[in-house]
Amino acid sequence: MTAVSARVNAGRPAGAWPVDDRDFLQRAVARGIVSEAQATALAALRREEAPPISTDLTDDDERVRFVTGFADIFVTIGLILVLGTTGVLASSALGTPAAAALVAALSWGLAEVFSRRRRMALPSIVLLASFVCAAFAAVGSAISADLRFWSIVEGRAAPSEAGILAQIAAAAVSGVLAALHYRRFRVPITVAAGVAVLVVGAFGLLDALLPAEMPFLRSGLAAGLGLAVFALAMRFDLSDPERVTRRTDLAFWLHLLAAPLIVHPVLGFIQADGSGPATASLVLAIVLGLAVVALATDRRAILVSGLIYAGVALGTLISEAGFENWAIAYSLLVLGLFVLGLSIAWKDLRRLVLNRLPPSFAARLPHPIGAR
Repeated sequence: MTAVSARVNAGRPAGAWPVDDRDFLQRAVARGIVSEAQATALAALRREEAPPISTDLTDDDERVRFVTGFADIFVTIGLILVLGTTGVLASSALGTPAAAALVAALSWGLAEVFSRRRRMALPSIVLLASFVCAAFAAVGSAISADLRFWSIVEGRAAPSEAGILAQIAAAAVSGVLAALHYRRFRVPITVAAGVAVLVVGAFGLLDALLPAEMPFLRSGLAAGLGLAVFALAMRFDLSDPERVTRRTDLAFWLHLLAAPLIVHPVLGFIQADGSGPATASLVLAIVLGLAVVALATDRRAILVSGLIYAGVALGTLISEAGFENWAIAYSLLVLGLFVLGLSIAWKDLRRLVLNRLPPSFAARLPHPIGAR
C-alpha cells in the first residue's frame, strides 16, 4: 500500500477493507483482471484473516460512484448542452423520430469516449439515460404521436390503440438496446434503465388487454413489478455481501427503481381512501415497516420513497392534535429528526434487526454486523 493509502486508512480497525483497496478491486473487475467472484472471495479472505473488532465501521454505508472528480461535472455540462441543442435543432429540421434517433446515436458515440475509454461516472449515467430515453422516443414517435409517457403510465391519459402499440414497441426495442449498451459499456445503471422501460411496456400490455380504466389493477401491477425488481436487486446484493464488485452498483439502481414501484401504489391507495387519524397511523406503521426492511437489507432507497407519505400522515395527526397552523412545520421537523436519528443509530438498529432474523439468512445479507 502506498504512503498516501496508509495515511488515508490510518486508524481504521483491523479487518476493515481500506477504501482505496475496495475501489482497486472494482477497477480490477472492470478491466477483466479478476472476476467478480474472485473479487468477492478476496474481500471475504481479508475479513477472515482480520475480523472487524469495531462496530463503527463505514463498510455498511451505501457508496455509489457518481463523481470521480470535478471533471465529471464539467464534462456533464458539455454533454447536456450538446445533446440538448442537437435534439432541439434536429427536431425542427428532421422531425421528432429522426431527431431522437440522432440523439441516441450521438449518446452511444460519446459513450465510447467517456464511458468505455475514460470511465467517467456521472457522464456515463447521463449518456445512458439520454440513449435509452432517445431510443424510446424514436421508436414510439415513429409509430404514433400519442405517446405521453408518464401521463399514460400513471393512467391520467387514455392512449389510442396506436399509442399503446407505440408504448409496447418502444419499450421492447429500448430494452434490447439497453442490454446491448450494458454489454458494450458496463455502466451499472443500465440494467435498471432496461428494466424500467420493460415496466413501461408492461403497462402498455395492461392497456392492450384491459382497455377499461382500472386504477386498482394499475396499482397492483406496479407493486407486483416493484417486488420483482426488488427480488432481482436482492439477488445481486446476496451474491456480493462485501459490496466490492459491480453487482452492488447494479443492486443499488434496481433498489432505487423498485422502491417507488412498491411504495407509491400501496401508500397512495391507502391515503386516497381517506385522510383521518386511522389512515395516517396505518401509513406511519407501514413506513416503520419499510424502515425495518431498509435496515435489514442496508438499502435506504425504499425508506426514502415513503417519506413523502409519512410527512402527509404526520401533518394529519398534528392537525388533529390542534396544531393545524403549524402542521407542515412540525411534520417536517419530526420527519427530519427521524431521518437524522435513523442515520446516527443505523448500525445499532441494524444489529438489533439482524439478531432477530434466522442466523443463516442474516449472515448472507450485506455487511451482516452482529450476525457473524
